Amino acid sequence: MPRSSAVEVLERVDSPELENRRDVLVYLPPSYHGSRRSYPVLYMHDGQNLFDPDTSFAGEWGVARILDAAARRGLEAIVVGVPNMGAQRLDEYSPFHDAGVGGGGRGAAYAAFLARTLKPLVDGRFRTRPSRDATLVAGSSMGGLISLYALFRHPDVFGAVGALSPSLWFAAGAIFAEVDRAPFVPARIYLDIGTLEGAEHVANARRMRDLLQAKGYRTGRDLRWLESRCGRHDERSWGRRFARALPWLLRTP
Repeated sequence: MPRSSAVEVLERVDSPELENRRDVLVYLPPSYHGSRRSYPVLYMHDGQNLFDPDTSFAGEWGVARILDAAARRGLEAIVVGVPNMGAQRLDEYSPFHDAGVGGGGRGAAYAAFLARTLKPLVDGRFRTRPSRDATLVAGSSMGGLISLYALFRHPDVFGAVGALSPSLWFAAGAIFAEVDRAPFVPARIYLDIGTLEGAEHVANARRMRDLLQAKGYRTGRDLRWLESRCGRHDERSWGRRFARALPWLLRTP
């Protein structure tokens, strides 16, 4: 039987933290059904933009293709794609309310949903490596913002974060103070920005890089920084950069 990956659907996953339900997508690596191995797990936001161009807002990342290619090099992981809730996206992807855009404020509940409800469900249903070193969270834009927050909010759960073009401007940059006052968390942090996203966003990303370095994260050891000269704020750019970030994020013992 040929090895092939698969995307399964966990239907109507209930979140007591958010008082809503959503279908959750789970990518299983090519060797999953033909082995007894356990796998690291990467939780990703905006799940409808990861695998299927028919469900994406503005193109998809091609995560399944990226993971399949990585598997041919011996690098495999389960990816849990958590779709956003449409009009509730801004609320769930920031713990800070932004009056200017009329959203945010439920990010703490969303992060708790990932850590306290969804992770136990996934660990119970699939062959995962449940340790924090093998539990990752990643996203782009507002998904990058909530990923950074989730790492420092739940340091007992997540051991690595991918923040692609994070929306650090949201709520007047409240995430900077949040990260600054948080204790140092041993973790792998991937942070990037595209220079074509605009000078303000590049400056914010550099500021976060500098803040993380001041907290003790060292570039090349536990911090990976990328400033893409041709990078834009779009799914295609994030897919390309995700492919580069993946081996470093999955550098688990």
